[in-house]
Amino acid sequence: MFSAIGRIFRTPDLRRKIGFTLGIIALFRLGSFIPSPFVDFSNVQQCLAANQGASGLYELVNVFSGGALLQLSIFALGIMPYITASIITQLLRVVIPHFETLYKEGQAGQGKLTQYTRYLTIALAVLQSTTLITVARSGALFGGSAAPECAQLITDDGTTWYGMMLMVITMTAGTGLIMWMGELITERGIGNGMSLLIFTSIAATFPASLWAINVARGFDVFLLVIAVGLVIVMAVVFVEQSQRRVPVQYAKRMVGRRTYGGNNTYIPIKVNMAGVVPVIFASSLLYLPALIAQFNQPQPGEEPAAWVVWIQNYLVTGDQPFYMALYFLLIVGFTYFYVAITFNPEEVAENMKKYGGFIPGIRAGRPTAEYLDYVLTRVTLPGAMYLGVVALIPLVALALVGANANFPFGGASILIIVGVGLETVKQIDAQLQQRHYEGLLR
Repeated sequence: MFSAIGRIFRTPDLRRKIGFTLGIIALFRLGSFIPSPFVDFSNVQQCLAANQGASGLYELVNVFSGGALLQLSIFALGIMPYITASIITQLLRVVIPHFETLYKEGQAGQGKLTQYTRYLTIALAVLQSTTLITVARSGALFGGSAAPECAQLITDDGTTWYGMMLMVITMTAGTGLIMWMGELITERGIGNGMSLLIFTSIAATFPASLWAINVARGFDVFLLVIAVGLVIVMAVVFVEQSQRRVPVQYAKRMVGRRTYGGNNTYIPIKVNMAGVVPVIFASSLLYLPALIAQFNQPQPGEEPAAWVVWIQNYLVTGDQPFYMALYFLLIVGFTYFYVAITFNPEEVAENMKKYGGFIPGIRAGRPTAEYLDYVLTRVTLPGAMYLGVVALIPLVALALVGANANFPFGGASILIIVGVGLETVKQIDAQLQQRHYEGLLR
């Protein structure tokens, strides 16, 4: 293992790529601590100390921004606008035929879709930064905390129209800069840039989240959580690597004097084909009722409406059984929905038929599509259950060991950490094999 790491740093091209990637990551983390204009930095820090952990309404975005959201930094929005824009663009392929046509045009069409994603990212950044500043001005960023400093996060100059405009422009520019950094890593570094930036943001919250457990429950519980966390990581790695391989054979074809085809391959259908997207969908949908209730608070001296009280009791805190059950069911439903959008059995069957491929024992064309749909439906069920269980781990930890909302061994955090880590190691391994005929892993 150490000799393989030594080969990495003895390879000039690979060493340069990894150094460039680490440099961009360092700049990304630095920007997470630079406050936006007209933000009272001392009040923000005091409010963070008085409210350990993020508010339930913003916990997911705060994790993906590496804690920058609640610090109101120039990178407060993190990579979330880009993630949202990418998901929206992918879903629009089903609704807008032009998007599906562009996707099938190859590199040129997908480049056009990437351009649309960038435009949509900037638009979402403007919308989200305006909402964030409005919530911060109202003192509700930390869930209506009673600490007086939480009501004065923005200075008086920031309440004017030009102050708010400057803050919106700064946060939107920060999102654009993060998007550019991610593309630079993809082009000149190692691994997928956007994924690595998300990986960095989540990994940055690990030490504080684990230390909070040590402070709240003691060192014995802390060691137990570490041991259980390692088991969870091993289980997630096992499931993420699991796949159902559907065998495919290609008939031989004579083109001139050459013979093409005749080889055997397979279609890999992963157990977790949807990745982390269903967890993000379910979390976002469950935040909507809490957001609506937050903006319908009663005036002083008035009683809150019955529906507001019900939402605050059952749909705001994650330790409620009703919240957990609804969260689990939403994840299972969104997993089937997203897999149905991203994997089209009819299109795969048509491409196989076009190039002379067939599944042994299954006729080409419609029977092949029905068989793939049959396999996909049954493989997706354990994948959806697995996603639901992993997503519930932080909520269970919150109730049992007093973990904060950013508990690392579960939910979207562990899925992204493991997925990006595996993909990056594979890319480094491939680079080493090209140069030394021996990879990072044996």
